[in-house]
Amino acid sequence: MNAWSLLMARWQGVSARERALVVAALTLVVAALAWWIAVAPALATLRSAESQRRTLDAQLQQMQGLQAQARALQAQPRLAPDEARRLLEASVRPLGAVAQLASAGERTTVTLKGVSADALAQWLVQVRLNVRTVPSEARLLRGANGTWDGTLTLNFK
Repeated sequence: MNAWSLLMARWQGVSARERALVVAALTLVVAALAWWIAVAPALATLRSAESQRRTLDAQLQQMQGLQAQARALQAQPRLAPDEARRLLEASVRPLGAVAQLASAGERTTVTLKGVSADALAQWLVQVRLNVRTVPSEARLLRGANGTWDGTLTLNFK
């Protein structure tokens, strides 16, 4: 006899009450497994969907704002190299002696010594918006006191 036949013979020998209890227990186990495998993960996803949607909406709005800013910058007419250099020199003056300019053709190198992170960040924003250029090369080192030293190369076209 095989295992199935033995199991069926044993099943027939069990009273009707015991069979009903075994069927109820198996039904309970199958229902619990169905809950843990199919229903519970779906409910967890539904519970977290609203917060995820809000997070994604905020990210989308931020990306759209950056896109609008990029398009506005792209729409601005290019400055003549002389005008760009003049604006760059004007933007460096507030930094004082910690920044020096050296121009060679269409390239200008800004040498920085001991510039605070906030001042450097504000200056880079000003250069991007007013001079309409960004560094093409940056070699910066952070000092022990939190200041920055190095060079930034800007190209005017």
